[in-house]
Amino acid sequence: MESFEQKALDNYGSLIINKSFARKAGFGSRAIPVYVREWIVAHYVGDSPDLSDEARVKIADFVRKYVPDKGDRESIKNRLYEQNDVKLLDDYSVQVNLSKGDRYLLIPFLDESKGSIPPHIIRDNKMLLSSGIWGVGTLSYAPPSDDGPGQVLMRSFTPFQLASLDLEFFISRRRDFTTQEWIDFIINSMGFNHHIYSERQKILLISRLLPMVEPRYNLIELAPKGTGKSFVFENMSRYVTVRSGAISAPVLFYNDARKSPGLITRFDCVVIDEAQKVKGDRSGELTALLKSYLEAGRFGRGSAGSISAEAGVVILANIDLDEFKRPLHEMIGLFRDFPNFLRETAFLDRFSGLLPGWDLPRVSKDTPSVCLGLKGDIFGEILHMLRGDISYRDFVKTNMELENCDDMRDSRAIESGATGMLKILFPDQQPSEEDFYKYCVNPALEMRHRVRDEL
Repeated sequence: MESFEQKALDNYGSLIINKSFARKAGFGSRAIPVYVREWIVAHYVGDSPDLSDEARVKIADFVRKYVPDKGDRESIKNRLYEQNDVKLLDDYSVQVNLSKGDRYLLIPFLDESKGSIPPHIIRDNKMLLSSGIWGVGTLSYAPPSDDGPGQVLMRSFTPFQLASLDLEFFISRRRDFTTQEWIDFIINSMGFNHHIYSERQKILLISRLLPMVEPRYNLIELAPKGTGKSFVFENMSRYVTVRSGAISAPVLFYNDARKSPGLITRFDCVVIDEAQKVKGDRSGELTALLKSYLEAGRFGRGSAGSISAEAGVVILANIDLDEFKRPLHEMIGLFRDFPNFLRETAFLDRFSGLLPGWDLPRVSKDTPSVCLGLKGDIFGEILHMLRGDISYRDFVKTNMELENCDDMRDSRAIESGATGMLKILFPDQQPSEEDFYKYCVNPALEMRHRVRDEL
């Protein structure tokens, strides 16, 4: 056991898990994020340092009962049709349609967007109305009648319950770790093997967390395929959503027909994956809304008036490298092959940083962590809780001096990035001056500088 693992175990106890267990527990190809897998594993493993055969059997039995394979979708629907109750683990959410005066249950596995849910379940599980909640729902089916079409009904719901979390205690124990131990602890908590990364690469990996921990930190990451760009965003937090393919103003901002807020208002971080393939914005509305939101954190659409939000926007895109593993179009513009609306300088200038994902190695069999780290749901919750603490911003304003930085967008982006890194790496706000600049200010400065290079 390495020193950071022993300190993590001594200080954080039940918040810690062996990060390799979720891969070894027999989930197969089930589409369950890592933080949910680790919750299930922890439920059956308890405080044991080993993943026993008995625990594996129990986990496999749970998966078999409540997590059907995607190919079983129609079979599950048929069971409902034949009036059998079904218990299903899924990422449930509720959408309110003010135009029709109704609330609908969304069940992703069934591709169902108009399910019915009792008011008391919504009342007891408020997260259903924002980012959604993973849990086991008992579902039944009401056939079509004179009162309306057939509908899937949720009879009961057992949400995954987060372990008790004392943020102040978590912060206070940072002092027991050296800076290098803490960095390795964070890297493994993210699910990566710290042994295969240089210190610079570790900081790049940690920079992916900035939009999760700092309000309206807007990030672009460019990298070749296979570097795990979306892994962190898809597997670490219930407060993050990843979208690819077509994106639209109603989905991101506000659906005027349904009178329902979009993703920007419901999550801490909205990720647009494979942005190089995003279809063009013919009307220009999406581009205009994004510009407005990225600049001021506000937007207006349809009858909604002015709406404010704090979500960070992340753009992930694949790029080609040359024989020297440098971006193919580095000299003439990294965004050359992007859709036109994503290449506008006025749009790009509103991003806080550009992360050079091409400097990270491809994902391999050695990439996943085999050490101890924070449970995924715990880590995601810590990042979420740190978002609202303005004392970190005050620390940065007091201690950071930037020379020849008069541009408002530049200073705001660097300040925001440094604040986020401070929250992650020095949550106790006790860095040395050297460490503050090395690990907080300089990474934020470099990423903003890369944005300016493309303008």
